[in-house]
Amino acid sequence: MTRAVVFAYHQVGVRCLRTLLARGVDVALVVTHDDSPGETIWFDSVRATAEERGIEVVSPEDPNTDAVLGHVREKRPDFLFSFYYRRMLDERLLAVAPRGGFNVHGSLLPKYRGRVPLNWAILHGETETGATLHAMTRKADAGAIVDQQAVPILPDDDAREVYAKICVAAEIVLWRSLPALLDGSAVLREQDHCAATRFGARRPEDGRIDPALSARALHDFVRAVTRPFPGAFVDLPQGRLHVWRTIAADGARSASPAEMRVVSGQLSLFGADGGRLRVMDAQLGAVPLDADRFAAVFGERLVLPPLPPRPDSPGTFPS
Repeated sequence: MTRAVVFAYHQVGVRCLRTLLARGVDVALVVTHDDSPGETIWFDSVRATAEERGIEVVSPEDPNTDAVLGHVREKRPDFLFSFYYRRMLDERLLAVAPRGGFNVHGSLLPKYRGRVPLNWAILHGETETGATLHAMTRKADAGAIVDQQAVPILPDDDAREVYAKICVAAEIVLWRSLPALLDGSAVLREQDHCAATRFGARRPEDGRIDPALSARALHDFVRAVTRPFPGAFVDLPQGRLHVWRTIAADGARSASPAEMRVVSGQLSLFGADGGRLRVMDAQLGAVPLDADRFAAVFGERLVLPPLPPRPDSPGTFPS
């Protein structure tokens, strides 16, 4: 029986771990992360999935230590797999598995290498993304591709909806690829590195709304960072205003900085190009914001404030 050590987290980690087991792979060890106390946990647990199947689980702060390396070596794996694990595996770890290490990445590589690829794809207005199974190398997301599965991004899909599609795509691409990987017949293709794009982690602070964006760009921005992510917002004297969901609407006005106002009883957000969005879900502070409350608090219109200078302090945006 083929043996593997799996590094995994998040919903993709759960689905891909279950896929390996369904294909008869002996998973000798699962390496995962402890849930962060400050993070909204909206996905299933890799730890719980492994433990209910009697698989040993560890969650080191750093996988690239001598202790973890020795533990993985003791398991004598044929393969290493990484499924939405949040740390890079160094060359010593990758060398443990004689048949290689493979990662599932949530984009159609070589596009959107790096962190939170799903959020970046939506933010940039992409109409397609997917999952890629590729060989792990020293450079992140740059290894040869085993297989890919595309999924559509519909115009009003938000990050959670697209993530659900990527979970299915990841399961499909792994299920489809495993027989050839296990029997040694898989043919990998090198990535076109000239076509690669790379994006970094996002911080909650990066959800601040830019009033210079067009209506279409505002819509993409809102749906890229909406719940369960930190959300799109502006800070006002009255409190933090979050916009969680928008849809396109008729009724453009002349171009100017983005603003909110009530149009025909509907709370609306106008982009800098004059295009109009209906605001379907918003809140001011902890209280929902509808057309009546908007008028009571802000009157006829609210011009969105300009972006402040970017802070230099680091932060994280959950993947």
